[in-house]
Amino acid sequence: MYRIGIDLGGTNMAFGLVDGEGRLLKKESVPTERDATAEELTEFMARQALSFIDRCGVGRDQVESIGIGCPGACNDEKGILILTVNLPFRYTNIRKIFAGITDIPVHLGNDANCAALGEALFGSGKGASTCLTVTLGTGVGGGIIIDGKIYTGFNGVAGEMGHMVIRKGGVMCGCGRRGCLESYASATALIRETRKAALKHPESLINEICGGDLDKINGKTAFEAMRAGDRAGTRIVKNYIKDLGEGLVNYINIFQPEVILLGGGISKEGEGLLKPLRRYIYRYSYGTKMLARTRIEKAKLGNDAGIIGAAML
Repeated sequence: MYRIGIDLGGTNMAFGLVDGEGRLLKKESVPTERDATAEELTEFMARQALSFIDRCGVGRDQVESIGIGCPGACNDEKGILILTVNLPFRYTNIRKIFAGITDIPVHLGNDANCAALGEALFGSGKGASTCLTVTLGTGVGGGIIIDGKIYTGFNGVAGEMGHMVIRKGGVMCGCGRRGCLESYASATALIRETRKAALKHPESLINEICGGDLDKINGKTAFEAMRAGDRAGTRIVKNYIKDLGEGLVNYINIFQPEVILLGGGISKEGEGLLKPLRRYIYRYSYGTKMLARTRIEKAKLGNDAGIIGAAML
């Protein structure tokens, strides 16, 4: 038997055929029509799912379920997509609309939670009883997996990993609070601090790396400058690791997870990020001198994690 995973995005919706071992056998994507209504988008998604199954060369009766990773809050028990920010869904009964087109069971999950589930079941967290995935991208997202299941809280929106305050009264966050982890540990925050350093230190290699164009600074720039021995770049990276470490220490003190996985663009720095981060975390998290330590690893499924996790809902 097979499962279909759908990663519903604001630009594209991706479809994947996944087997029982979590292997992604085939993947396709189509543009998301931003001007369509929620009902039109759902009907389109259902028909595309059936067409995708047919193109995969498997019978529809061989697909036991369809899982959808949604960019917002959803209620899987009722099959309702409650709210999305960049798409028109407002208390949309996805399951009911799908049922009018296909008799394959449909499940819903937040897209970040789906990615966390994929990593926990078949990625770097495979075999761990408790796994947290933290994604370092435009924002800081992630999910909490306990005993192979997504922890969503009583209202379905637990796991907003980026909105734990690490500096009271700090930088304004998009959520409306100040000092959130997202304001310091996202790629957006790292780029912000790198640009500030480039302006303050014109002699820094940061300016050479970006060719004097601050718009070309990205999440890798400070790390590149640090590896070249640049003092400003080194300071930025050290501060970034300290801020990220503060957030991860808090997660560990609350959950004591077996493993924390880092995904997103910044995680591509690999051990250059992970080694000093582990040192900070093991120094400050509760009980690490006496108890087993949480493993800190890089997520490995990349953009496929969301599709695989959605399929396993």
